[in-house]
Amino acid sequence: MKMIKARLSNFLMILFVSSLMLNFNLIQAQSEKASSFTSSVIINGTSNLHDWDTKIEQLTGEFALNSSKQIQTLTVKIPVKAMKSGDKLMDKKTYETINADKNPTILFQLTEPATPVISDDGNVQVTLTGNLTVAGFTKPISFKSSGKKTGGGGYQLKGTIPLKLSDFKMKTPTAMFGLLKTGDAVTISFNVTISAQSLASLN
Repeated sequence: MKMIKARLSNFLMILFVSSLMLNFNLIQAQSEKASSFTSSVIINGTSNLHDWDTKIEQLTGEFALNSSKQIQTLTVKIPVKAMKSGDKLMDKKTYETINADKNPTILFQLTEPATPVISDDGNVQVTLTGNLTVAGFTKPISFKSSGKKTGGGGYQLKGTIPLKLSDFKMKTPTAMFGLLKTGDAVTISFNVTISAQSLASLN
């Protein structure tokens, strides 16, 4: 199996998938050539007073491709306390909801090999299926990303992952003595740009 390992650090948004990696360094095992991904991952939600969003500022993980050019393995880890909204009270409520001290990491693990489909005009689509663990509870999810070839020969991929807090046995957070109540549904939005060198093995 041809392996490509990826290390993710110092991000401004990504899984998962996204997610997925500001200054995300990809190292190809055989050539030891490094290239970079840039990415942003944002969690959007609602409340009875206003909408809110939280940025994921740090990711770690790795993936491997097999000889059939499928994504064979993919693991993404998000430290819960790397989620920042710009509001200390909101962040505190988020960490309490997830019980960050007991469950410090959000984890996505691929469970089915994924084949990126790249068309002749440079458009790309891929569906990732795996297990997402949040607040100590694991649920299978599947999500799509799509994009196109960039001017430099790389690709830009975007996607959204709709989730419900209740699906992971979490209660919606409240504040201001119950006057502020958040909604159950959240959406993870990701935007990833992959360099041409990083995707060379898929072409």
